Amino acid sequence: MSSKTNIQQPVKVGMISLGCAKNLVDAEIMLGTLIRDGVEITNDATKADVVVINSCSFIDAAQEESVDTILESAELREAHHRGQALIVSGCMPQRFREELPKLMPEIDAFMGIDQVANVTSIVHQAMDHRQARLTAPEPARSPGKKKVLNRITELQRSGAQHATESADKLSGAGKANQTKQVVQPAALSDAPVLDVHNRPNYIPDYATPRFRLTPRHFAYLKIAEGCNHPCSFCIIPRMRGSHRSRTQSDVVAESKALLADGVKEINLISQDSTYYGLDLRTDRKGSISAPEKFTAATRALPQNATTLSTLLKELNGLKGEFWIRLLYTHPAHWTEELIDAIAASAKVARYIDMPLQHIHDNMLERMRRETSSQYIIDLIAKIRARIPGIAIRTTFIIGFPGETEAYFKHLLEFVRATRFERLGVFSYSKEEGTRAGAMAGQVTEATKRKRKALIMAEQLKISRGIAAEKVGRTLKVLIEKPATAAELKGAQVSSWEHGLIREQNSSSNELHGRFHVARGEADAPDIDGRIYVKGKVPVGEFCEVRVIGHTDYDLIAETIKK
Repeated sequence: MSSKTNIQQPVKVGMISLGCAKNLVDAEIMLGTLIRDGVEITNDATKADVVVINSCSFIDAAQEESVDTILESAELREAHHRGQALIVSGCMPQRFREELPKLMPEIDAFMGIDQVANVTSIVHQAMDHRQARLTAPEPARSPGKKKVLNRITELQRSGAQHATESADKLSGAGKANQTKQVVQPAALSDAPVLDVHNRPNYIPDYATPRFRLTPRHFAYLKIAEGCNHPCSFCIIPRMRGSHRSRTQSDVVAESKALLADGVKEINLISQDSTYYGLDLRTDRKGSISAPEKFTAATRALPQNATTLSTLLKELNGLKGEFWIRLLYTHPAHWTEELIDAIAASAKVARYIDMPLQHIHDNMLERMRRETSSQYIIDLIAKIRARIPGIAIRTTFIIGFPGETEAYFKHLLEFVRATRFERLGVFSYSKEEGTRAGAMAGQVTEATKRKRKALIMAEQLKISRGIAAEKVGRTLKVLIEKPATAAELKGAQVSSWEHGLIREQNSSSNELHGRFHVARGEADAPDIDGRIYVKGKVPVGEFCEVRVIGHTDYDLIAETIKK
């Protein structure tokens, strides 16, 4: 006698993650949780039972990309797999938790930042909701991209999405983590599932499942979440909550696991990495954002207190050959101890990411950056003097409300004089619901474009000069991958120097032969320049190379024969 056994197929989930590296880590946690719970992950959205769109809502362009992706996913579902459930996670539901379900009723579930570890439960709720939808009358649909974005702008302008909180008063205080949870199970209505905390307090730990989406040789490690800064242009504290650090032992434990898994570069990330550990002090009373208050607070800490400096020192002491890269530092929170810790730690990459946003005192005050022009100039000089070979990456906001032509020229001269190794420029994006969004003196888009072009033209000259200085030097690089034909063709070769790069008798300005893409200590993943290494080299490993030429922003190198 025989019998047939019905084997239930595992749920298949696809994911689209948008935005920054911090959002990417959230996506990795969701994927790790789903895999632990027996869910199958697929890269083919048409075959997924559920698709999760991890959204970004930092600036207007990010919101538009998120809305595009959400609506396109809904259209693909209608065309290929009507039984598929759609979930929107991340910053958009966090920021517009009350209104987004009304604007996008075809979505089956919306989940907040605190819910990333509960994703499996939400996946099943979304599937149930979708099945109920299929047997019900045709549900309402989104009014379309333009109307959705217009409505979001109205919400930002009115501030309605923040009616239940006062973020400026709560920032940095204990009350900030007393969350109000908005939960709307699908079973109670035809509306989408909604599971969002009013103000997040979640932070992952070493035990949290995680499926990395980066190549094996580098990883992002989130050391803290949230932000206490009152920057007038930024919505992050309202979306992500107050700053909250992981314990140092927990970060070290995850670092050891990453190194054991073959990672060669650990990128430390948070909204403000330099604030790491200060929220863990036992007698804390609110935020300490300004430089003088921050310095005083760090000096008052007990000897065994956790800070970014103590973390870097312990990570530097771990066995193995690897880089520790420090991202997202705030100029107001640099200390003498931190500079000394980096200088004394050979495994900490000679690279810092320190967004300055502007340099004119009036603009820094309007931006609520808590630093002065002279403070920034002195800090940069100190860092460069005490950490030889350091590469400084910064970003500036062009066209912030009130930026006059004189203020802009002051910034342009600062860029010219300082010669940043890495620099990015953003045109100010008017974020309704922020202080800056309501400021007088809004700058026209045409003026923003002109000013951005002027600064980037100046930085191009600087970058060419810095790259030229590297020719003939020996560098330690991390090999990323073989360079594709398209990458070689797209390389900016107009400024290549030393005929070592081009093939003889070639009239083309393209790079020929076998090359690999690599990064040096001055190059963060997906942000900075590349080093094209000629010859056969092992992917995911360190290699010594000699620079033989350069483009506008990239270097050309050859391996050193030992």
